[in-house]
Amino acid sequence: MDNIQKTNLAQRVAQDIPEGAYVNLGIGLPTLVADYFEEKEVILQSENGVLGQWIQAANGEEDWDLINAGKEAIDLKKGGAFFHHADSFGMMRGGHLDYCILGAFQISANGDLANWHTGHPDAIPAVGGAMDLASGAQNVYVMMEHLTKQGHSKIIEKCTYPLTGLACVNRVYTEIATFEFLNGSVYVIDIVSPHNADYVQSVTDVILDFSKLK
Repeated sequence: MDNIQKTNLAQRVAQDIPEGAYVNLGIGLPTLVADYFEEKEVILQSENGVLGQWIQAANGEEDWDLINAGKEAIDLKKGGAFFHHADSFGMMRGGHLDYCILGAFQISANGDLANWHTGHPDAIPAVGGAMDLASGAQNVYVMMEHLTKQGHSKIIEKCTYPLTGLACVNRVYTEIATFEFLNGSVYVIDIVSPHNADYVQSVTDVILDFSKLK
């Protein structure tokens, strides 16, 4: 995925977050979403203990005491707060977040999430707060590349990697389409130009429902 696709993807996710929502941004692609809320008031939360509104810090203006969960320097707007890591996880586990936006290795047709370990012997596990978010957030959105480096679909019938959460994913955003997971079905909400429905189905390893396509 190139930088233009990443920007477009972050803007697309930001569109679906309503005014006044409390949102956790996971490590990787999800951190980009913070830059695209424009005038919309959305309260961001980071698992390392940050709450408020922020954008990525400009080059040369970084304060490395002000970082997000991905250890990226941020510019925290007036009214934001830093607090204890344990309190942050209390927010995540206690159902106080409206949305979390995570990355993923695999998503099953049932909405199961696998995003902390590939299961390979030499892979470094990195669960972080993903389990807490998957079970504690009101809505779980995933941003990811549609295919693996080997060209395989990341949306599959059943996850083969260790699971983070069961039937927890509501939506998935990739560079080719947006998907909604509901009652065991995978609906296509919109398709990114120049792709079409036939192409999206051909690169996705589950049967898709296009009845909600805008």
